[in-house]
Amino acid sequence: MPEHVAIIMDGNGRWAQQRGKARHAGHRAGVETVRRVIETCGQQGVRVLTLFAFSSENWQRPKTEVKMLMELFFTALNREVRRMKKRNVRLRIIGDISAFSDKLQKLIIESEKTTADNDCLLLQVAANYGGRWD
Repeated sequence: MPEHVAIIMDGNGRWAQQRGKARHAGHRAGVETVRRVIETCGQQGVRVLTLFAFSSENWQRPKTEVKMLMELFFTALNREVRRMKKRNVRLRIIGDISAFSDKLQKLIIESEKTTADNDCLLLQVAANYGGRWD
């Protein structure tokens, strides 16, 4: 089993469109897939899971889609942090969070603190990263 798995989260919008659904339906389905991946990695002994979730290039998407992605990020964090704590998953957001809303930045910091002592799996979410960053 690898110690570190990295996944570039790409294609959720296209996945939805190919099925005749709105792009946001694909992004929401991606959150459900991430939950299963986290659980499986924890069960299989993977030590680090890195998800490349929102690149700095994503700011160029339509404003409504970016707004929905930020709301989805907030909702998923808010909902999943208790599950991460229970499953001994440590959350770390890597990348530049300064462009996110104050509300989202606060939740990121709180979520990282809540899970800081967990040591089964380190979940790193690359958010607002770009070619120079990575």
